[in-house]
Amino acid sequence: MTATAEEPGGGATPATPGNKADRAIKRQRVLDVLAESGRDSLLLTTNTALTWYLDGSRVHISLAGDPIAAMLVDGDGDHLLTFNNEAARIAAEELPDGVALHSVPWHGQLHAAAAMLAPGGAPLAEAEVAAELRAARQQFLPGESARYAMLCAETAAALTDVLSEATPETTEFGVGSALAARIVAMGAEPLVLLCNGAERSEFRHPLPTHSPLGRRAMAVVCARRNGLVANVTRWVRFDAGTPAELDAEARIAAVEADVFDATVPGARLNGVFAEIREAYGRHGFGAGQWALHHQGGPAGYAGRDPRATPSTEETVVLNQTFTWNPSGPGVKIEDTVQLTESGIAVLSVDPRWPVAVVNGIRRPLTLQL
Repeated sequence: MTATAEEPGGGATPATPGNKADRAIKRQRVLDVLAESGRDSLLLTTNTALTWYLDGSRVHISLAGDPIAAMLVDGDGDHLLTFNNEAARIAAEELPDGVALHSVPWHGQLHAAAAMLAPGGAPLAEAEVAAELRAARQQFLPGESARYAMLCAETAAALTDVLSEATPETTEFGVGSALAARIVAMGAEPLVLLCNGAERSEFRHPLPTHSPLGRRAMAVVCARRNGLVANVTRWVRFDAGTPAELDAEARIAAVEADVFDATVPGARLNGVFAEIREAYGRHGFGAGQWALHHQGGPAGYAGRDPRATPSTEETVVLNQTFTWNPSGPGVKIEDTVQLTESGIAVLSVDPRWPVAVVNGIRRPLTLQL
């Protein structure tokens, strides 16, 4: 695979996709899933599973389409199947060492071709072990942790650059297009770009419009690179803010601090979710606020992997990554973080952005211009 960064001596850094040590661990995790299922082979077909298992390879053409590859994993090795019009590029730019590449006619069927390769002709479908594969992705490895931290920091920097140049007359589309240009220039894909000006601040998922920002605005970016998705929200205002706004911003940061405190190894996601529900009430937002927007959850190779709900029972593990996004009327706070041995480490950090220390963690304020 083409390297994205090198050490002075020419060796790949931990941030380079296709890390051999990380891939070996991921393969063993998948083989363990196979052993527990009693099956001989597994077919990976979603972008989330493929980019995780391949350790950063790009397996899409259209962001709205299905992957253009599938991965058959068995005891003898890894077999990547792709269409004949994609095979040369995949081989040159996206294929990790130790993976066999198989070409299928552009009008053929990847799944049918995989079945012909699979021992016994019937590989285990990814959907049958979705929970087990999600658990295999939870604990981040050194290479992907380094790549994720770089992506998150660059995404935060893009938001700083764009919002620092904004004015009350800048349109929401103007912010979105400037962010899109920055994200693509980073070598990433803008999966989500949201922006609302002062007149649309009641919307939790504001697709941009031609409306000017006015006196305050929110921008949201979900940027994907090497399969990993960074999720970041930032606010900007062009006046001093009202007392009610300043109070709500402080209270939503306090809700998030309570969520961070609950995100510890061994906790269940539904237990963290219960803490979110209680935190809204403790900090003056009302007990039903959680029902008006999703609250986030584990992050990484999907925007949320999965979203936390009252029935989500997965267990939090060390080195897992998260994006919690508590919100209230006219306020929201969101960064991508990792649970380390020292506690919550915020990955989407730009030192130029104003912050306040909340329960020992530096959290973003609204940028005042």
